Amino acid sequence: MSNTPNQIIPSDAPFAPEQAAALNAVLGSANAQQAAWLKGFFSGLVAGEQGFGQGAGAAAAGGTAPLTILFGSESGNAEGLADRVRDAAAPEGFKCKVVDMADAKLSDLAKAENLVVLVSTWGEGEPPSRASDFYDTIMADGAEKLEGVNFSVLGLGDSSYAQFNQMSKEFDRRLEELGGKRIYDRVDCDVDFEAAYASWATGVIAKLKEIAKPSGGAPVVSFPSGGVVASAAPAYDKANPFHAEMLKCINLNGTGSAKETVHAEISLEGSGLTYQPGDALGVVPENAPDLVEEFLAAAKLDGRENVSFKDELSIPFGEVLRKHLDLRTLNTIILKKYAKACDHKKLLKMAEDREKVKEWAWGRDLVDLIKEYPSSLRAGDWVHLLRPLSPRLYSIASAISAHPGEVHLTVGAVRYEGYGRKKKGVCSTFIADMWKEGTTAGIYFHHNKNFKLPADPNTPIIMVGPGTGIAPFRSFVEERAATGAKGENWLFFGDQHYTYDFLYQTEWQDYLKKGVLSKLDLAFSRDQPEKIYVQDRLRENGKELWQWLDKGAYFYVCGDASRMAKDVNQALIDIVAEHGGKSEEDAQAYVKLMTKERRYGRDVY
Repeated sequence: MSNTPNQIIPSDAPFAPEQAAALNAVLGSANAQQAAWLKGFFSGLVAGEQGFGQGAGAAAAGGTAPLTILFGSESGNAEGLADRVRDAAAPEGFKCKVVDMADAKLSDLAKAENLVVLVSTWGEGEPPSRASDFYDTIMADGAEKLEGVNFSVLGLGDSSYAQFNQMSKEFDRRLEELGGKRIYDRVDCDVDFEAAYASWATGVIAKLKEIAKPSGGAPVVSFPSGGVVASAAPAYDKANPFHAEMLKCINLNGTGSAKETVHAEISLEGSGLTYQPGDALGVVPENAPDLVEEFLAAAKLDGRENVSFKDELSIPFGEVLRKHLDLRTLNTIILKKYAKACDHKKLLKMAEDREKVKEWAWGRDLVDLIKEYPSSLRAGDWVHLLRPLSPRLYSIASAISAHPGEVHLTVGAVRYEGYGRKKKGVCSTFIADMWKEGTTAGIYFHHNKNFKLPADPNTPIIMVGPGTGIAPFRSFVEERAATGAKGENWLFFGDQHYTYDFLYQTEWQDYLKKGVLSKLDLAFSRDQPEKIYVQDRLRENGKELWQWLDKGAYFYVCGDASRMAKDVNQALIDIVAEHGGKSEEDAQAYVKLMTKERRYGRDVY
C-alpha cells in the first residue's frame, strides 16, 4: 500500500487513528539525526528488553545470538561507537547488550559468549574515570576466567601521547590471559577514527556471523520515498560539519594580562542544530598561512604543485597543507616514518625510545624537524606521512535557552616562542585570528553523557573551573537561570590576577546579587606572595562542601588535566575523609561511587 508524502504510517498499520496521526506528525518532521535515534530505540523495543525510558547503559536489541558490547568512555566517543555497533549488529541477528564499564561485572562477562570491547585511553595511559574500578577488577590477580568467550577490542586514542591506546592493548592482552578467544585482531584508532572503526566493525560482525550463526535479526524500519529520510535536513557531524558564521570574538582579559582568552559567539542559523549544557563544540581549523609558508620553505617545495588527496585527484599542495594536514604534531609514529623515508639513522634510533621522543618533541613541530633533519621528500610523500588536521573540541560556554540560535566558546589563545620561532596553537589562534566576524568555519556538536546537569533541578551543584575551565559552568548557570531551577549553585573560579583575568566578572557578580549563584569562591594565584589555587579554596570550605555533598550535591571540574584536576580530586577525597568521618580508603570509594553515579563530572584536557 502506498503512502502520501505526509503519511509515514500506512493505513493498515496496527494503530488507532489518533496514534497513527501522532506518529505521522512526529516522523514527517523528523530530521536525519532524530530518525537515526528512533531506529536504534525501536530496535531495542522489538527485542523486548528495552523499556521506555531505559538508558543505553544496558540497552539490549536484536535476534538470537548474544553479543555483549562493553565500552569505557571518558568524553563519549567509545559510548557512541558502542551504540553504532549495536545498531549494525542487531539487524544481522544478534541479541545485543550495551554495557558501560562502570556497570560491568566480570561474572556476567564470563557468560557473554561473544564480547566486543571499545575503550579509550585517558591521560598518560590511564583508563577512563568511570572505567577505573572495572579495570582494577579485570587486571587483578585471581580475576574470574573468561574461558571460551569470543572477543575483539577497539581502542580510541591520540598518537600524540606517548602511551597511545595503552588501554586497548592491556584489555586485549588480559582478555586472552583470562581464557578469551580473540576472533578479530585489535584495532587502535587515532583521533581521526571513522575509517578504522568502520573497517573493524565490519570485520568483527562478519566474523561473529561466521562463528555464532545468528538468526531472527531485529526488523529494520524503512521509510518510503518522500518520507522522513528523503526529506530530512542533513545531519551535521564530524564528517559533515556545518559552516557557521562568527558573530563576535572579543578578548576577555584586561590590558596587562599575560593571557589572551577570547569569547566567541557563533551562529547556528539554518543548521537545525541544538545542544545541552555540558556538550562540546567541534571546530574544524585551518593552519595559519605563515606556518604553511615556513613548512614549504624548510621542505624546499612549491605549494602550487598538484597532488592527489583522498577523493580529489589534483589539488594544490599548499591547499592540502592549509586545510588538511597536521603540521604541529610530532610523535613516535611520524618520526619513524620520516627517518626511514629520509634515511636519518640517528633520528630513527632516537624514535625507538618513547621517553626521548617525548623530551625532544616538546615545543617542536614539523618545521623544526626538517631544519634539524633535512628532507628529501616530495609533496606527494608528505601527504601520506602526516597526520590529518583534526577538529578540536571546546567546552560550550552558553545555554541555548539563554542564547537561541547561538553557541559560545571561551578559548585561551596559545602563543609562545620555541627554538627561535614564534609559534601558536592551531585551533585557538584560528578562532582568535583567522575566523573573522562574518566569515564561516566548520562546526559540529559532541555530546557527553558524563558531564550533564542533574535531572532534578532542585539538586545543588558545585562547579570548579579555573581559567577557560569556566566555560561549561557559564552554560550550567545560564540554563538554571533560564529554567528557574531551584537548586543551589556554588562556583570556584581561579586565574592569575583579579584585575585582568576575572573572566565574565560582571555576569558572576550579577548572578550572585540575584541569588542564581549561591556562593562564589575565587583564587587568583599571583595577587599575593603565596600562590592560591582553587583546590586551596576547596579545602578552606571543606566543612560546608561536605554538607553539600552529603545532601546529594553534584560536583564538577573543568580545566587542566595534568595538575589542576588531579589536585582537585585529591582535595575532594581529603574533604570527604576529614569532614565525612571516613578513612582514606572509604573516602576514595565514596568519590568513585560519585563518578559511577555521574554525580562527579570531569571535563578535563
